[in-house]
Amino acid sequence: MTGPVAAASSQRRVHFPEDRALVDLPKLFDTDWVWRRYRRQFGTQVPTPKQLRLGLVSQSIGKRALVSYTVEWSPDDYLPPEHVTLRIERDGPIKLYRYPDDPYLPGLQMAADPESAHRLVSRYVLAFPGRRLRVERIRYRPGSRAVLRHRLGRVKFYARVMRPTAIPVYFKAGELADQSGFVLPRVTGHWAEGATIWLSEIPGRNMRGQIRKGYTPDPTLLLEGLEGLWKSPPSPGVRPFNLPGLYHRAKRSIRNALKGEQQALKDLTQATRQLDPFIKAWRPSSVAHNDFYDDQMLVLPDGRIALVDFEETGAGDPLLDIGNFLAHLNWMFLFKRRGRGDASGPYHTELREAALERFSWTPRELDLREAVCLFRVCTNAIRRPKPDWRDRLEKGLQVVNTTLG
Repeated sequence: MTGPVAAASSQRRVHFPEDRALVDLPKLFDTDWVWRRYRRQFGTQVPTPKQLRLGLVSQSIGKRALVSYTVEWSPDDYLPPEHVTLRIERDGPIKLYRYPDDPYLPGLQMAADPESAHRLVSRYVLAFPGRRLRVERIRYRPGSRAVLRHRLGRVKFYARVMRPTAIPVYFKAGELADQSGFVLPRVTGHWAEGATIWLSEIPGRNMRGQIRKGYTPDPTLLLEGLEGLWKSPPSPGVRPFNLPGLYHRAKRSIRNALKGEQQALKDLTQATRQLDPFIKAWRPSSVAHNDFYDDQMLVLPDGRIALVDFEETGAGDPLLDIGNFLAHLNWMFLFKRRGRGDASGPYHTELREAALERFSWTPRELDLREAVCLFRVCTNAIRRPKPDWRDRLEKGLQVVNTTLG
């Protein structure tokens, strides 16, 4: 990397493990190559960016990989940042597309454009003649889903744009999640052809942010809310949580990432020696949330808790819900910059003890669930890589082994 983009990005260069089946994968991490490809596809008249900032990396080893960037322009260019994605498949060419053009999310282009989004809201949600609609991107995972805020004056809706196959799963999961003790956003509209659902806004504060400021929710509120879900009858047609598949995918990803790192590979072997038999014996036991953690929830002004993401709800494991929450608290405490009030660590202990006492679980069974969830969370270091991603991954594995005892 020797060009102008490389000069801006050289201090943040990420060295990513190669994939023998995807020989061109290293190009996706060479910002000069990415920029040349961008100009060839979208025109040579664009100014040189200040930086190409690496975002999400999603890899199915030996099959395909997706790498996204945020293009940040110089302030003198007066251009908003752009989101671009490169995708490579075995024996196929590299494809590049930029937001909101996403071939896997058919409704995103119209939902992200203020004029067409206004027409969609007026048709599928509520008629707002003659008002200007503002669109804000809240979250975007290329090829998977996007969350947008549609604002008309003081009225706000959240548009969830998905793959078409995800829509029926979302509605079934919502029916189950409604049996919990949590507040859920109300569906206000549905555009079937564009695989887009509009949800009401819930006024509240992100629970993760509150915990990091020292404002921790009463564990009883979390446990009572989950207990209602765990006791609900299973719904036909809802897929069970695929913990074994997710675990083995994480295992392959971590092993590939640690090639040549002998001590880290020993830590991996130590962890999987206990987790492999657990996964082999694991079975869903009741309805569960299956992706339960603090960043999925809001704390409302009256103290109630709202659940804003619930699409994984289905046949699962109650202990895994708590284990997943504990694993995310652990990861946040390890790697996020902590202020003086950060209560992630103490709250981990408080929630764990409250759950063990309320449900008479054995500590070992909960520790196994926390460890397997933390094992999966370790792949965050690979999926959102920074220059020190390998150190973060190795430290995460060490904590997995500490949790396992």
